[in-house]
Amino acid sequence: MTSKTAYLLVMAGAALWGTTGLFVNELNAAGFTPWEVVGIRLSFSAALLLAFLSVYDRRLLYVKLKDLPFFVGTGIVSIAFFNYFFFSVIEGASISLAVVLLYTGPVFVALISRLTFKEPFTARKSAALVLMLLGCVFTVGLLPAGSLSTSGTMIVFGVLSGFFYALYSIFGKYVSGRYHAMTITTYSMVFGSLFLLPTSRLWEKAELFTGGVILSGLGLALFATVAAYILYTAGLRWIESGRAAILSTVEPVVAIIIGLLVYGEVITVWQGAGMALVIGSVLLTVKRQKRTHPMAQKWKGSA
Repeated sequence: MTSKTAYLLVMAGAALWGTTGLFVNELNAAGFTPWEVVGIRLSFSAALLLAFLSVYDRRLLYVKLKDLPFFVGTGIVSIAFFNYFFFSVIEGASISLAVVLLYTGPVFVALISRLTFKEPFTARKSAALVLMLLGCVFTVGLLPAGSLSTSGTMIVFGVLSGFFYALYSIFGKYVSGRYHAMTITTYSMVFGSLFLLPTSRLWEKAELFTGGVILSGLGLALFATVAAYILYTAGLRWIESGRAAILSTVEPVVAIIIGLLVYGEVITVWQGAGMALVIGSVLLTVKRQKRTHPMAQKWKGSA
């Protein structure tokens, strides 16, 4: 595979992640709460990933019992809750705001890694933190207007989505050297769905599962989750993980464009500048490095 093809695969995967809001809004409109939408995403994705690996390579389904707690961390503590807060902001505010606040995640990774793995907090990371905070202040309208353009609850939820988003990388680091990225993602989805199915009580809304809802659920799982992850992982095998993470900033760009063109969201010049600063903080956070392992994975996993 050529580098150009690998770049295109990574960008295609990131672009598909950026379509998440389309399917989430359809499910919200059908009468599902954000928590229930998370249940749909994880259960549909787990089923598709299990089916895919059963055909593609069953060896990737084997894991050790001692590592299951880490998959509980990636699937329940991280994926379940970051999706919930992310989808809540999409429902209560906008796709654009949701995806920008979600992308505070890499900075949280740098902060948490400093505390848990004693990784150095460099001047580059410090600058990224400042850019992220300044970008968020502009994005939510606190500056220069001096008043928030959205509710405080939505802002807190957006930041929490970034925080729980970051925890995937932290939990995943303990098993990333022992398992293929597809294995980690599949079991994360499985444990997440096992937690969401009983807590979301989706069976109580069985009457809402019309053809349109099923198609939206499958679209969210197939295109915005499974296909996106497979494309990203395929490209990641041939290029540096740092460069792939930079290319993945296509995701918020696609999400913002969808918000503008499909849902008529309005972004002011200052909010646009804030979003650019947040994306810039991601680029500063990512440390460019050579790929040392063919199973290297994206820090965010399956957003």
